[in-house]
Amino acid sequence: MQFENKNILVIGLARSGVAAARALHEMKANVTVTDIKSEDSLKSLADEIRPFVVELILGEHPELSKTYDLVVISPGIPLDIPFVKQIEANRIQIIGELELAYLLTDAKFVGITGTNGKTTTTALTGEMFKNSEKKHFIVGNIGLAAVSKALEADEETVFVTEISSFQLETIVDFHCHIAAILNLTPDHLNRHKTMEKYTEAKARIFENQTEKDWLVLNHDDPLTRALAEKAKSRIAFFSLKQKPDEGAFIEDGWIITRLEGKVTPYCKVEEMLIFGRHNEENALAAVLIATLSGLEPQVIIDTLKSFKGVEHRIEYVDTIDDRKFYNDSKATNPDSTICAINAMNTQTHLIAGGQFKGSDYSSIFEVFNDKIKTLILLGETKYTIEETAHKFNFTNTVIVNTMEEAVEAAFRNSLPGDAILLSPACASWDMYADFEKRGEHFKACVNALKVDRG
Repeated sequence: MQFENKNILVIGLARSGVAAARALHEMKANVTVTDIKSEDSLKSLADEIRPFVVELILGEHPELSKTYDLVVISPGIPLDIPFVKQIEANRIQIIGELELAYLLTDAKFVGITGTNGKTTTTALTGEMFKNSEKKHFIVGNIGLAAVSKALEADEETVFVTEISSFQLETIVDFHCHIAAILNLTPDHLNRHKTMEKYTEAKARIFENQTEKDWLVLNHDDPLTRALAEKAKSRIAFFSLKQKPDEGAFIEDGWIITRLEGKVTPYCKVEEMLIFGRHNEENALAAVLIATLSGLEPQVIIDTLKSFKGVEHRIEYVDTIDDRKFYNDSKATNPDSTICAINAMNTQTHLIAGGQFKGSDYSSIFEVFNDKIKTLILLGETKYTIEETAHKFNFTNTVIVNTMEEAVEAAFRNSLPGDAILLSPACASWDMYADFEKRGEHFKACVNALKVDRG
């Protein structure tokens, strides 16, 4: 696609919107950026983007009497709002930042999606690429917009890409040589409305694959396993319960792949620094992706043994008076919180709550057993989650208004040897700009508590 002198509208002045506008400006397009938020709330981003646009429209959307050749929409913008529907009615093509990146580069894409584990799997896979010294960028929903590196890449580059369902909604020709779907559990139903629609969005990651490509799927997850029937690409399964003919599994404590008749052992699970069954799944997926990408086994082994995990995902923060604090702010849905609870190996006090995403919180309490001693709740969903807790006869709940209060309440209710876990099961946007800011605030509160206690 030619972009020079094209009139292109970018909707959404966030990380991906800024990156898209910069790249389009470099391609000599006439870029207009719009965001419904006011200029006061977007001042720093507005100042950053002005040199790259012909027009910046904030606090409202432009009239579509103006002619736009293309619209690039940020993933956080729902596709069913009236302004987007008006664009569609005017038959202007809408793509996302990920599709734009694909159009601007000859790099190969490795795409990783699923409900939970995307960030850890992407980071682990990226670390394997880094240690192999293979030219690559770690991009996507993990933090760095793919389009921001598109013009730096060449055909030898691999984009290790974390991809959300929102990003997949707006692809057209986007193609992954290797795609992975880690799992599928209810999430973002406030946007996708049904589990079927959510699954369809995730499945778009392989819709442009051919028989020359690979699709990595979780054999233990029925919804994910069933997608194999819809794929044109070659399938590699990973499993903690089975030993797939083509894929990755654990046998006698060893991580093993079996691909095209070749069996390769890597390392023992106990040698990894990340822990929990969910991280065993993440490791299996990463090993498959790296092996299919041609990385040497020893590089993969060394990385498995040295990788410490990612920030905000069951991240060890500190120990205060023999209580260990863990930051799992990345847990923005119930299933992710369940993974964190299952990973804990001591009595735990759970801090949860945030913005409602249409989730049912019942499943969380089915894994409480005797492990969770106190549930500290904050944010928009605090009373909803408390009501669900009481239905399951769990009554040791504490309602708070701030993260400072949550940390203090968790510590007050704990005993030496206990763990205090922030794992919200909800989005962060009711109180924070993103889950990173929530996790950073939690860590700051833990640090303040440590200072107060000398």
